Amino acid sequence: MTELGNRLKEAREAKDYSLDDLQRITKIQKRYLIGIEEGNYDAMPGKFYVRAFIKQYCEAVGLPPEVIFEEHKDEIPTTYEDEIPISLSRVQSRKSVPESSTKVFDFLPKLLIALFVIGALIALWVFWQGKVGDKAPESNQTENQTQVDVDENKSAEGEKPEDETKDKEQTEEPKPSEDQKNGEDTSQPEQSLEAVDSSDYKTTYELNNAKEFKLELSAKGDTWVKVFNTDEQVLFEGLLKQGSKKDFDLSDDKQAYLIIGDASNTDISVNGKQLEYKISATDVVRQDIIINYVPHSEQ
Repeated sequence: MTELGNRLKEAREAKDYSLDDLQRITKIQKRYLIGIEEGNYDAMPGKFYVRAFIKQYCEAVGLPPEVIFEEHKDEIPTTYEDEIPISLSRVQSRKSVPESSTKVFDFLPKLLIALFVIGALIALWVFWQGKVGDKAPESNQTENQTQVDVDENKSAEGEKPEDETKDKEQTEEPKPSEDQKNGEDTSQPEQSLEAVDSSDYKTTYELNNAKEFKLELSAKGDTWVKVFNTDEQVLFEGLLKQGSKKDFDLSDDKQAYLIIGDASNTDISVNGKQLEYKISATDVVRQDIIINYVPHSEQ
């Protein structure tokens, strides 16, 4: 490692920069930064890049580039010989434009104008043909209108048109069912799941107008849960991993008691409908959920 490399490395470590940090700051590949610290410039694209990379390195670690170049001029390449042939070749390639290409560029605007004129003439011709075509069938339209009037008169005297028959069928009111005649209401109220009491970390819900009580717990992340039935029998106790589910059929019970270890990672569904936490799941992580179920037959 050279004296310059040691000095740059010490400045980098004083800034508490790793080589990966310096790579993000300077946008210089890590292997080039290592080459600068080790004094190995053979891997660089050219001598010009050696000086440019060292300058960026100095600026990133807080060293003055001019002073570094002056104090370590014996270690840093100073010539640009490997860049000169590339620059010269670029100049020559720009000057040597063939005369044939110049003629093509001169002819191109004329060609574009000619194509534009031809396109405009074609558009006018198509427009004129359309006008002539619109005028031609006027006599046939008069004959067709007379035929339509005759057909309408026939339909008025004879059978009614099909559209009129359909309209009449649609306007006829449906006959009431036997249950409606007897005054019975066959409609059923929708299932409801409402919070009736809430305090601290405990919330009580009531499930009404439901013929069954099916419970599903879904884990969005790791969460510990415990489930009791009406008889305080433990139906499940344990950790649910992310993506796992637990199903319970509590249709023969009247209550479910849930202890949720992490409410923010636990979704609760009752008969396919997701339960909304009355207490914010992000504010209160551990929650007790009580669901009272009254079977539909008892309501």
